[in-house]
Amino acid sequence: MMLYVYAPAGFAALLAFVLAVAASVLFLRTKGLRFDALAVSATQVGLVFLTANIIAGIVWSRLERARLWTWEPALTSALVCALLYASYLMLRRALEEPSQRAAFCAVWSIFCFLDVPIIVAAVYRWRSRHPQPPLWSALPVAPLAGSTAIALLIGGLLLWARVKRENARRERESSRRMDHVI
Repeated sequence: MMLYVYAPAGFAALLAFVLAVAASVLFLRTKGLRFDALAVSATQVGLVFLTANIIAGIVWSRLERARLWTWEPALTSALVCALLYASYLMLRRALEEPSQRAAFCAVWSIFCFLDVPIIVAAVYRWRSRHPQPPLWSALPVAPLAGSTAIALLIGGLLLWARVKRENARRERESSRRMDHVI
């Protein structure tokens, strides 16, 4: 049962982080703040899904092995990734000037993304007690595909809402800055 939360949340987080790194690279190339808004929104959504993935992994580990934390490579690398992306969000709060904040965060987002292939390698390559994806083929495909589709739909809606909210926040911040100049 926990697999139907664990795997879709991990997949949605992976896609969100791919979108965040792509938007960060596009920001560095074009300096378009719309790409920065997309990057921060995708990072926030990805972090929500990665947190759900980690919690589901902890619960699954508790149910299977009667241990809360097992230091499995997949779970541990996911925790490191979550901490890296949380530091990205903290960096955003630490910098005041919008273009400087966007540039620093774009570079940090690219650095954070370097941990994503490590998570994938931990799931597919490293020997551990983590269920290997080929073994999942014994599970009914329809519920797993359905839960993945639902996770992606929720992720898309969250991303859309976060981008709108980020753009509105930028407008308010821009107005506030203009009021202080005048």
